[in-house]
Amino acid sequence: MGTTKTIDYSKQELEIARYAKALAHPARVAILQLLLKKQACVCGDIVDELPIAQSTVSQHLKELKDAGLIKGNIEGVATCYCIDEKAWNKAVSLLSGLLGKQPLVQQNCC
Repeated sequence: MGTTKTIDYSKQELEIARYAKALAHPARVAILQLLLKKQACVCGDIVDELPIAQSTVSQHLKELKDAGLIKGNIEGVATCYCIDEKAWNKAVSLLSGLLGKQPLVQQNCC
């Protein structure tokens, strides 16, 4: 989305969209589930746990990191990843605020 098109949206709408985009691929969801399950920083195990190539895992990790959902620390020759708790809690709050709303059910709709 170009910068000129984003000015019509609130900061909250843009944040929700950023998190939703990061969650929009099953490999990224699998990476997040792995990190949540491990409850620790994960270094090289991510590639071993997923049925995709190292380069593809790296691309998905970059997307998740750019969205702020994960953070990475360089340890020697490896980068270790974990959930960024502050950003994760914010994403949970924003997404549950949107997805937790019940639509008005109308009898003659669509």
